[in-house]
Amino acid sequence: MSLARKQARIVWLLAGMILIAGIATTQQEPRLIPAWDASDETSAARIDHSAWQETLNGYLLGHSSGINRFDYAALKANPEDSAKLVDYLASLQGLDPREYSRAEQKAYWINLYNALTVRVVLDAYPVSSIRRISDSLLGGLIFSGPWKDVCANVAGLDLTLDDIEHGILRPIYRDSRIHYGVNCASLGCPNLLGTAFTAANTESLLDAGARDYVNHTRGVDFVDEDFIVISSVYSWFVEDFGGSEAGVIEHLAQYAEKELAQRLRDFEGAVDYDYDWDLNQP
Repeated sequence: MSLARKQARIVWLLAGMILIAGIATTQQEPRLIPAWDASDETSAARIDHSAWQETLNGYLLGHSSGINRFDYAALKANPEDSAKLVDYLASLQGLDPREYSRAEQKAYWINLYNALTVRVVLDAYPVSSIRRISDSLLGGLIFSGPWKDVCANVAGLDLTLDDIEHGILRPIYRDSRIHYGVNCASLGCPNLLGTAFTAANTESLLDAGARDYVNHTRGVDFVDEDFIVISSVYSWFVEDFGGSEAGVIEHLAQYAEKELAQRLRDFEGAVDYDYDWDLNQP
């Protein structure tokens, strides 16, 4: 085989690996991790998320685009505040969430996911996209992202970000709004919210996150009356949004403002999907 053909073959193989890696980091079915399917509904104990709230207060910024930005550079430049984030994550990992109610757990897992994501980006920063972060051998080459890397240990069990989202939150709660709560540090993602989740505010925050995203153009963008572009989130996790394109449209209309909701219900055109993986930094 000639050198040119060998080089071409390598390029095609790498392209295939990139495609497979991209699919693997997005299209995930919910698969319950049985060890986490337990709770104590008699417990009235509350978990303290004030340290995470302080981090959000200090480094999460609003933006004219409607997409919140996190100032990773500023946090990395502040060792004291960076240490507070590390301590917060350690405190969460020192708990066994199964000793708490389901409502308390829901807030716990969402906050843990979001704080871990910030920590993962912070450790690799500066970086242009979270997809460029990975512990795997080929991570820097095929941009597989950090979602399958072990980044936490709770109650003696190693956890990845995928474990938290697809092995705990999605299969236990069966709530499509989970996708508006967990943040993947990207411009195309639903906003990282400025309020830490608690058992008392989780439902209202998820509703607010859904409305915010659906009514922003990265959620739904009418190009014209016969063509819309919606977030790839609704393609990757279509089973959480009714299992079909019609189900997705119905979900979008549920959270859309009145005019947009009517346009969606009347829509009979073509749908395309898009997502911006650039880092949600200032």
